[in-house]
Parts: sequence; C-alpha cells; structure tokens
Amino acid sequence: MAKPRKKQPLRTVQISCSKCRAPLYKYRKGGKGALVKCFVERIVENHTNDVGICPGCGQEFARETMIRGTPAYKIVGGKVMVK
Repeated sequence: MAKPRKKQPLRTVQISCSKCRAPLYKYRKGGKGALVKCFVERIVENHTNDVGICPGCGQEFARETMIRGTPAYKIVGGKVMVK
C-alpha cells in the first residue's frame, strides 16, 4: 500500500476527550470524514503524558499501531471530540 502524503494538510483541529473535555492533541487533519487514526508526524501539539491515555480522566482513547509503514494512533470510537 502507498504511504501517506508527505505534504501536511493545512487544516488543524483540536482533539479533546469526550468524557472530561481535556485537550489531547492539536492535529493536522486531511479530508472531512470522521477521525479514525492520527499519524504521529501530523500532531502539532501533544497534551498527553502516556500514549493513548487521557491526562484528565485516565480513559484509553487510542492504541499505538503502524499504518502503511508509518507510526499512528488508532482512535477508539466515541472517545474523542474534534473541533
């Protein structure tokens, strides 16, 4: 499979926990679909201490994985909000 595009998307979105509303990431998202995965190289600001764990409530919102040879986080459905 092809790797993700090297050129970063221009639009940034704020990703926060849906349970406690704590900010998690500021992310360069491409497209207009739902947030399913976050490529690590596109994260602009990281507010988490542990990978995939919310700093506010301790809920797991993502799992670390490799997608098309690039490190990424698979988002658990319904655990995050995107603005």
